[in-house]
This record gives sequence, C-alpha cells and structure tokens, in this order.
Amino acid sequence: MLLAASEALASQVTEGHFGKGLVYPPFSNIRKISANIAAKVAAKAYELGLASHLPQPKDLVKHAESCMYNPVYRSYL
Repeated sequence: MLLAASEALASQVTEGHFGKGLVYPPFSNIRKISANIAAKVAAKAYELGLASHLPQPKDLVKHAESCMYNPVYRSYL
C-alpha cells in the first residue's frame, strides 16, 4: 500500500511541474492530491482483501472526498 501511495503521488507530478523544478505537485491542490492517493491505497486494500468497507464504492476518489474533513470557520466580524 505504501508503494501504491508513492506511485499515486508520483503520477500527479506533470512535466510542467518538473519544468518549474518541482518534484511534488503544488500544495494548492492538496485535497485533490490526497483524495487520489487515498483512492489508490483503498484500491490496493480491496485487491489484497484487507478493506473492511464492503461493498467497494464504485468511485473511490469521490468516496475519499466524502470522508474528508471540511473545515468551516465562523466569521466573528
């Protein structure tokens, strides 16, 4: 699963990122990046029979996004 996470992260680095000297995708896309990594790790867990959420969601990226914490802050102004 660690290899799946590493490959998922690496696959999100484009030639344009490399051209700018980046070896990781930009942090501004962290939620999308994280959802894609989580989906690849979950897919590997299902493949290995280690996943406990059954049946497997049809869209693992959307499922990962639905499980993410979404901070909402009050405005005190």
